[in-house]
Order: sequence, then C-alpha cells, then structure tokens
Amino acid sequence: MSADGLTYDTGALVAAERDDRMMWSLHRAALGRGLPPTVPAGVLAEGWRGGPQAKLSRLLKGCDVEDLTKARAIAVGVLAARAQHDDIVDVSVVEGALRRNHAVVTSNAGHIRKVAAAGGTGIMIHSV
Repeated sequence: MSADGLTYDTGALVAAERDDRMMWSLHRAALGRGLPPTVPAGVLAEGWRGGPQAKLSRLLKGCDVEDLTKARAIAVGVLAARAQHDDIVDVSVVEGALRRNHAVVTSNAGHIRKVAAAGGTGIMIHSV
C-alpha cells in the first residue's frame, strides 16, 4: 500500500506539541518529499487549546488546513452513517485521506480503520 501524502488527526497535533520524535520524523519526511501534510479544519479546532503552542504552531506552518465545505460535509455525513461512527472529526480525517490517497497519522488507529473499512478500503496508518 502506497500513499501520496499524510493527513493528521488530533492525536498527531497533540504528539507534535509534546515533541514526539516519531511525529516530527514523519512530518520532516513529508516536507522533504514536497508533500505538505493536510490538517482537516475540525482536527485543528479539536487540537488547538490556546496559546502559546509553539511546537504545534511550527508544525502547522508546513501543513495545508482543509476547510469543511458543504460538499465535504455531505460526504463526511454519508461516510459517518455508513460507518455508524458519530465522531465527525475522525470521519473527516478518513474521508479526506481516502479522497487524497493519504496515510493517516493518528493516536487512535482503531477508529480510523473502522471508518476506512466502511469506505470500502483499507488505509495506511502511522501511530503516534
């Protein structure tokens, strides 16, 4: 299984802020390949706890923050229903990662796998 980039969930942002070596290694590798990781807007909202968050702010400078548009919200809702999973942030991470062929960096691989399976496919996961 090969991925074209990385999508971060909230656990990835928390790991960056606590200076997790694996997280920063994955981030540097993605940037080195010219592939800025994606952070869904809901992930940023869930992970941001006020300032200063110097390490998280540094991480975000290298990322693309993806807005939750009407079309994406509908796609996330459809996948949430199919997965019978009510954590919309988890579902938005998977929906976007599947659409972009990204691996997911997460601290909750079980939820990500469950939602990806409902999307009809597996997904590459990096646990932090």
